[in-house]
Amino acid sequence: MPTVQALASVSHLECSNCRQWYDAYKPQTFASCCNKPLLVKYTSEGIPRSVLKNRPANMWRYREMMPVLEDNNIVSLGEGMTPILHLQKTGEKYGLPQLLMKDESRNPTGSFKARGISAAISKAKEFGMDTCIIPTAGNAGGAMAAYCAVAGMRAIIVMPAHTPKMFMDECELYGAELILVDGLINDCARKVAEIKQHIDCFDVSTLKEPYRIEGKKTMGYEIAEQLNWELPEVILYPTGGGTGLIGMWKAFHEMIALGWIENRLPKMIAVQAENCQPLMQTWLGNQPNAKTYMGKPSVANGLVVPNPFGEDLILQVLKQSGGLPITINDEAMTGRMKELAREEGLLVAPEGGALLQGLLNLIEKEVINRNEKIVLLNTGSGYKYLENIL
Repeated sequence: MPTVQALASVSHLECSNCRQWYDAYKPQTFASCCNKPLLVKYTSEGIPRSVLKNRPANMWRYREMMPVLEDNNIVSLGEGMTPILHLQKTGEKYGLPQLLMKDESRNPTGSFKARGISAAISKAKEFGMDTCIIPTAGNAGGAMAAYCAVAGMRAIIVMPAHTPKMFMDECELYGAELILVDGLINDCARKVAEIKQHIDCFDVSTLKEPYRIEGKKTMGYEIAEQLNWELPEVILYPTGGGTGLIGMWKAFHEMIALGWIENRLPKMIAVQAENCQPLMQTWLGNQPNAKTYMGKPSVANGLVVPNPFGEDLILQVLKQSGGLPITINDEAMTGRMKELAREEGLLVAPEGGALLQGLLNLIEKEVINRNEKIVLLNTGSGYKYLENIL
């Protein structure tokens, strides 16, 4: 990777709840003060957008606002700068003239997980770690296995036993150690905690370390840059653990502070599976939080996160943006997935199909205006799900 001179630096880590500072120069997990996610903060004044000129078309082009201190620690497979596609036929069919999709299936290992994992494994390398562990519903495990292979690190993947075999094969082909657990990702997380008592490793669980969010936030930087520094009116995002939703919101506020965009932010819509809808149940007031929520499997593996660690941050983004959560059943999401394949030539993940159904529901309810610029954020490739879909 070409060296990029960094004009800014990491300042500190901050508790996302009480704002207490933590040392950014040693390995940290979550904020022990409040048992909440940690966020990376930067000293970033005086960085013009012009620094991006002639830089490689990957997520590390935003180097000044990334947490890795030394370029030689970056572990990259060329992730980022995925295309924003105009869904013309679908837009004409439903009267949506500015319907766009950012297609994260073009990333290494076929999903947006490559972004966060690239950042996290890079930091693990910088900290001198030799083993990484992750509980995963599928795509994050494959991504971590691949990036650990590049970095020469040991990868331990803990995955639900009902996960499509394609995801398991992917991890093993990259040389990872695969452990299967009966249950959902929260059960896998308990297994990870058990393993960590006996093995010294870097835990890459969603929002249990502060670096995956830094990779995921680059989706927000790219959306701004690709749309000529004007954000869309609406972004629909498939929300399981919610790292990307939180990350994009963080990116938007960083860009406002940098002077790269104006203070006009999109409405953020969190799309969940009907089979696993912890955010919706908290949003509706049916539970105080999702800590004891019990979900069921869904064809959209990535949406089956019953107890999201970043729940408070996700709900905060929805409220601040004027957005909301919405739930979609498996039949509807697979139907829209097949429709996008037929109409647009795009084989998106079931999570991507859920976005289209969610959008149409919100149009019908007049929550979203047909003429607004709308971005659907497809998080992965449908090819990995074919054994479940067909």
